[in-house]
Amino acid sequence: MSDVLVEYSDVGGSTNTDRALEKAKIRGDELGIDTFVIATSRGVVGLQAAKYLQGKNVIIVRHVTGFKDPNVQEMPDDVRESILQLGAKVVTAAHAFGGFGRGIRKRFNTYQVDEIVAETLRVFGAGLKVAIEISVMAVDAGLVRTDKDIIAVGGGGGGADTAIVVQPSNIHTFFETKVREIICKPRAWG
Repeated sequence: MSDVLVEYSDVGGSTNTDRALEKAKIRGDELGIDTFVIATSRGVVGLQAAKYLQGKNVIIVRHVTGFKDPNVQEMPDDVRESILQLGAKVVTAAHAFGGFGRGIRKRFNTYQVDEIVAETLRVFGAGLKVAIEISVMAVDAGLVRTDKDIIAVGGGGGGADTAIVVQPSNIHTFFETKVREIICKPRAWG
């Protein structure tokens, strides 16, 4: 058994991004983990993480094209290129907990299992749900292994505020995912 401090911020959001990345890097160094999976939409957090974690195996997970508006990618091409030039990888994928199920909800006004899982994870915080989800998406993209722990960083509604140590799994074996540690998270989120 070991004592590990979890850092709790008073509120979630972008004011925590620097600290979440710092805590993630410190814990990754302590555990010998050099793979970091980071959520971003427009690329602001992704670029910040790619700079801060340069030299590590950094995987930036962004929204699928058309997530907000048809045929529109939220992350500008120049930001994506800057992230790649810093040595990070970029995954573009539908949300693991809301791709096809979200389409069914919008069309038939009924929830599917994937969105129920997402809502259940949000009980622990939007950032925790996102961190778990992007770890699964990175596995499905072939950039993360299922037999090694990684650090995943997420948030809800702008910025990063949550970091976890997780051994991810593919979406089709999701319940084999193991959250090993919560590094930091907000006590309140929107």
